[in-house]
Amino acid sequence: MRFVIQRVSSASVDVDGKTIGKIGRGFLVLIGVCDEDTEETCAKMVKKMLGLRIFPDSEGKTNLDLDAVDGEVLLISQFTLYADCRHGNRPSFIKAGSPDHAEKLYDHICSLCSSALGEKNGKNRAERGSFGADMKVSLVNDGPFTIVL
Repeated sequence: MRFVIQRVSSASVDVDGKTIGKIGRGFLVLIGVCDEDTEETCAKMVKKMLGLRIFPDSEGKTNLDLDAVDGEVLLISQFTLYADCRHGNRPSFIKAGSPDHAEKLYDHICSLCSSALGEKNGKNRAERGSFGADMKVSLVNDGPFTIVL
């Protein structure tokens, strides 16, 4: 499993011209799944991600986690994180998880994040994209600050 986590001041995802997910301060997370991944892998990755202390404290040191800043997450499935570009110029995606397996685990990750983060001002703090859709993702990367798990 691969997560590309970008600390953002805002992010959104549109499908067919309609915004389906939008957050303020928090993480935009691109999620890649392979066939060997399990629900246990999901739980470990989500725990690690939510515990990352990459927000500045009052002294400007990266010392605060997502919960400490009342942050949100926008979770986007992205099989291309498993692209293999070692041979030729056309990437191979054979290491990416099968669509059924990847969608099941993506849904599980979204559920874990939703449960862990709860709501803020009546809005779920864990937003999501649409698995398999052609998505347009917008973000303001804060820093920039990007972590790969």
